[in-house]
Amino acid sequence: MSKATIDLNSDMGEGFGSWKIGDDVDDAIMPLISSANIATGFHAGDPNIMNRTVVMAREHGIGIGAHPGFRDLVGFGRRDLNENAEGLVNDIVYQVGALREFARLYGLRLQHVKPHGALYMRAARDETLSRRLVQTLRDLEPTLMLYCMENSLTCKVARELGLPVVREFYADRDYDASGSIVFTRYTQALDPEQVADKVLRACTDGKVRTVDGRDIPIGFDSVCIHSDTPGALALVQATRARLEAHGIRIAPPRLS
Repeated sequence: MSKATIDLNSDMGEGFGSWKIGDDVDDAIMPLISSANIATGFHAGDPNIMNRTVVMAREHGIGIGAHPGFRDLVGFGRRDLNENAEGLVNDIVYQVGALREFARLYGLRLQHVKPHGALYMRAARDETLSRRLVQTLRDLEPTLMLYCMENSLTCKVARELGLPVVREFYADRDYDASGSIVFTRYTQALDPEQVADKVLRACTDGKVRTVDGRDIPIGFDSVCIHSDTPGALALVQATRARLEAHGIRIAPPRLS
């Protein structure tokens, strides 16, 4: 069954000081999405960027989420660091708290948490980390949504423990036969129309083509397009236009 509504999310605020990531198009992408994953300082982001990105999200009525990563500015959080679950979750709480205070400063609340890069992928396959993360977020704020892949251990544990999850579909990443994204540190420019076709097919048919040519079912509540993918603005523009042309509304996820 075709989806009537879908969340469109993107990673925002991923600069640091005067350093910019990707095409530096946050201001153009923000009005086109419904949820923003805001970098919280460990893989990217700093207090000034976090503040500015929260203000931008407020201006456009965009759902605000924390985007915590490994403590890895040099590697942009895409290297899997050797740290235990307790240490990683403490790092996540620290980062979530920082963004939550910027949100509170403007009378806003955090909608969600979405781990970044290698941390997201570590949690997806590491039940110990996922369990500790979910339990901690549930204790912190039980209505805080956790973004993850449907086939991940993160999703399994969150459903078991009653933390709301938002399952993601990655428009600008390839899928393998297991239904997991093929993790990459570097992404080439993609054709906007092909990406829009891929997202529309997932929303209407519930299927995605894998790297080995199979069609597999895919369940999701949100579509992610990374703002640091080359040509990200064109990808977001084409995807939103294609979905709306087929009667699919873009809106933040809601608690059921």
